[in-house]
Amino acid sequence: MLINDPFCDPGLFISFLHQRRALLFDLGDLHALTPRDLMKVSHVFVTHAHMDHFIGFDLLLRTLLGRDKEIHLFGPPEFLNRVEGKLAGYTWNLVEEYEHSVCLTVTEVWPEKLKTKRFFCRDQFRPVDSHENAWFQGVLLKEPSFRLEASLLDHRVPCLGLALIENFSINIDTESLRNMDLPVGPWLTRFKRALYGGAKHGDGFVVTWEDRGRTVKEERFVLDELAEKIARISPGQKIAYISDVVGRPENLEKAESLIKHSDHLFIEAPFMDRDRAIAEKKCHLTAKQAGTLAKKAGVKRLTVFHFSPRYAGMGQELEREAMEAFNEKD
Repeated sequence: MLINDPFCDPGLFISFLHQRRALLFDLGDLHALTPRDLMKVSHVFVTHAHMDHFIGFDLLLRTLLGRDKEIHLFGPPEFLNRVEGKLAGYTWNLVEEYEHSVCLTVTEVWPEKLKTKRFFCRDQFRPVDSHENAWFQGVLLKEPSFRLEASLLDHRVPCLGLALIENFSINIDTESLRNMDLPVGPWLTRFKRALYGGAKHGDGFVVTWEDRGRTVKEERFVLDELAEKIARISPGQKIAYISDVVGRPENLEKAESLIKHSDHLFIEAPFMDRDRAIAEKKCHLTAKQAGTLAKKAGVKRLTVFHFSPRYAGMGQELEREAMEAFNEKD
């Protein structure tokens, strides 16, 4: 879901069903999210470090301080300098008293490489001189259930376009759970992980009832037989996110390749097409350009956001312009 109103700071919060986990695309104003929401976040993908996309870093870090948690952050070239600058702005002399220490694993995305550093709270977030390098071939994160693809687009500065692609989707039939007297709980995460991991026919699986993290009851099943009763497996979804890009042909071609056949595209539409000259000067898209790009890419569902304040009270006009281009007959 979009974190804020389309006229406010951009950002997308993707929560995993039946898991205490979420992903964040961009770190603008995060106050609409609860501390419980922020504690779910495992990975953050910052398109670029303009203030409206990065100011929420402080709130996220403040929420995580004193927690035993590692969080992964990704951003475009020079992102490591931006994070180090944020961390250097505070005094950390009391963090050694914390029982738990949060770790920030920060990755900078270049056209052909990934550059990673780790920052530990217990070390007062001092920058580590050494860093890790890896090849970048379009994928930032790969797990059994999904992968996160990215492309560096142009906003006068490099700006990440993002696409989350599920391998396949597992939906739990809660009515079947009730009929089998099975609880909703952390075991569903293990259950999905086993299916995504390609468990073999006949493999066993244990359903557990827990109280305050302690197992109080368990029941054994054959995994594929249990899946047949409680799981509905369907083709995976693709969710794409494009924010702050100039509408030049070569840039739009790169964006189209990334978002192609998305089930849901979230894309910026700051300006009306009548103000295209302003959009080009500010390196943004118009609503018509956003809709046209989505149509050309074969997107199924379109949501536009990041509206310019010059159109206050005219959000429906921006949406209408984008949707007219998106739904235009060939």
